[in-house]
Amino acid sequence: MAATLEVGAVLFAATLVRSALGFGEALVAVPLLALVMPITTAAPIAALVSITVAAVVIVQDWRHVQWRSAVHLVLATLAGIPFGLLLLTRVPEPVVKGVLAIVIAAFSIQRLRGTVAWHVVGDGAAWVFGLAAGVLGGAYGMNGPPLAFYGTARRWSPSQFRATLQGYFLPASAAGMFGYWWIGLWTRSVTRFYLTSLPIVVLAIALGGVVNKRMSAERFTAVVYMSLLGVAAILLIQSLRPIFSLTIL
Repeated sequence: MAATLEVGAVLFAATLVRSALGFGEALVAVPLLALVMPITTAAPIAALVSITVAAVVIVQDWRHVQWRSAVHLVLATLAGIPFGLLLLTRVPEPVVKGVLAIVIAAFSIQRLRGTVAWHVVGDGAAWVFGLAAGVLGGAYGMNGPPLAFYGTARRWSPSQFRATLQGYFLPASAAGMFGYWWIGLWTRSVTRFYLTSLPIVVLAIALGGVVNKRMSAERFTAVVYMSLLGVAAILLIQSLRPIFSLTIL
C-alpha cells in the first residue's frame, strides 16, 4: 500500500510537469520511482504514463498539433538512435553529460537574458533537432532538450508546443513500450501500478492542461528554459559524480 501511494505521488508530479510543459516527466518519474522499485519496473511504468498523457492531449488538442513538424521530428529521431547507441558505447558518459549540461545551460541563460532571439521558419530544421533528440534518446533517454529548443525557436504558442510534442512522444513511447514487452519487462506489477495510479494521472493531465492554457507565450518560454536549466544541473551533477566518488575513496 505504501509503495502504491509513493508511486502515485511520483507519477502525479511527473505527469503534471509533462502536461503543463509538454516534456520533462522522465527526469522526474524514473529517478524517483527507482528509489522504491527496480529500474526495470520503473521505466515501463513511466513509458505507459507517457503514452497515456500523449494520447489524452492529442485527442483534446489535435487542432494545435503541428503534424508536419511532429512527423519530421519522429523520423529524424529514428535515424539518430543508432548514433546515440554508438555514443553510449564509445564516449565516456560523464564527458558527454558534462558537455551537454554546459551547452544547455549556456543557451538557456542567453535566452532568459534576452540576448538570443531564435526564430526558425519552416519544418526543415526539424530534422536537425530530431536527429539530436534521437542521439540523446538512444544514448541516455533524454529526447526532451532538443525538442524544447526547436519548439521555442518555432515560436509556437504554449498549446501548440504541448500538443506537438505529444504527437512526437506518442509513437516514441509506444515503440519503447513494445521493446519492454518484447524483452519481458512489461509484467503484472507494471500493469498493476499503472492501473492503480491511472485516476491520479488523469487528474494531473487535466491540471497541467489548465496551467498550460493560462500561461502567456513569454511566461511559458521562460518556464521552459528554467526547466532546461534544471536539466543541465542534473546532468552536471551526474557527470561529476565519478569524481566525487574517487575523492571519497
